[in-house]
Amino acid sequence: MKKILAALAATVLSLSAAFAQSLPAPTIAAKSWLLLDATSGQVLASQEAATRIEPASLTKIMTAYLAFSAIKEKRLDPEQMINVSVRAWKVDAGSSKMFIDPAKPVKVNDLLYGLIVQSGNDAAVALAEAVAGTEDAFVTLMNREAERMGLKNTRFANAHGLPSADNYSTAQDLSILAARMIADHPDHYKIYSTREYTYNKIKQPNRNRLLWLDPTVDGMKTGHTAGAGYCLISTAKRPNGNGERRLISVILGTVSDQVRAQESLKLLNWGFQNFDTVKLYAKGQPVATPAVWKGTQNQVKIGFNHDVYVTVPKGVADKMKPVLERKDPLVAPVAQNSRVGTLKMMVDGKPLTELPVTALEQVNEAGIFGRAWDSMRLMMK
Repeated sequence: MKKILAALAATVLSLSAAFAQSLPAPTIAAKSWLLLDATSGQVLASQEAATRIEPASLTKIMTAYLAFSAIKEKRLDPEQMINVSVRAWKVDAGSSKMFIDPAKPVKVNDLLYGLIVQSGNDAAVALAEAVAGTEDAFVTLMNREAERMGLKNTRFANAHGLPSADNYSTAQDLSILAARMIADHPDHYKIYSTREYTYNKIKQPNRNRLLWLDPTVDGMKTGHTAGAGYCLISTAKRPNGNGERRLISVILGTVSDQVRAQESLKLLNWGFQNFDTVKLYAKGQPVATPAVWKGTQNQVKIGFNHDVYVTVPKGVADKMKPVLERKDPLVAPVAQNSRVGTLKMMVDGKPLTELPVTALEQVNEAGIFGRAWDSMRLMMK
């Protein structure tokens, strides 16, 4: 899945215009929205997805991502006790908090639940300080990670998402961030499905209403400020053939808590009801074995270095036909994983999607006599 997400960060895959127009997108009451099939990496529908918005508490997904990374790298321990700074304790008194106290050290694991379930702004600052020493240093890490993920229209100014002119993102970037969270930290991601959490004898419910409304929903995060409106990134896994597929919905700028949940569920249902996700090729499965000239071997296996899925409208899967376009002639040396062609999936003569095909093995250059012989053969070809 990480390979799919790397490609997604570089260029968000979409259905071709011909097929997108044949299946009208739903009307969603939000300023900006996007529906991503995380299994294939394809955007199924969107509106104003590249428009910069205030991400509010959706910012905390990056905060959690970096905290989980620190745990994975043994720089932070879930059982570690953290001293609470005055800065963390004093963060905007009228905002969401888990109610940590400078007089009482708090466990990292409690901070993670406080950040994700209770959306605690105090937890965000405390975790930032635990990971990087100061919140400012942590923000530098946030922006560095955003750049690494390819989030081209995202900038973070703090760890919690309280309003700042320097804190912005887009539905497109947030969908990539959400997908990376699920793919890179699957064990810790489970926290996002927790319905309520108690800290300091204060029980608070998860603000994601869909956790109660749909058993297939297992995350992810709500956000709200006066400027951002009511936002929700939601995700669900449902059966798909012999396996499962995951959709990620990003809904930004709705008018109420109820509407963001309602529109998110509408978008998820639309995606599951109208599309199938099909596995085309397995990692390492040869698509073809074309000839190689001037090499130590006469042929090379070409295909994909990851499992390849494609999402198509219902009823289209059986009509798909692959058309391979190669860079011929292939002349050694051919590096493993180098691009050697394009596989176009066609339906009724129209391109559905295009996929880069790579060499699955290294082909070294032949000796002087082998190269000379193939040079003559190429001249006569």
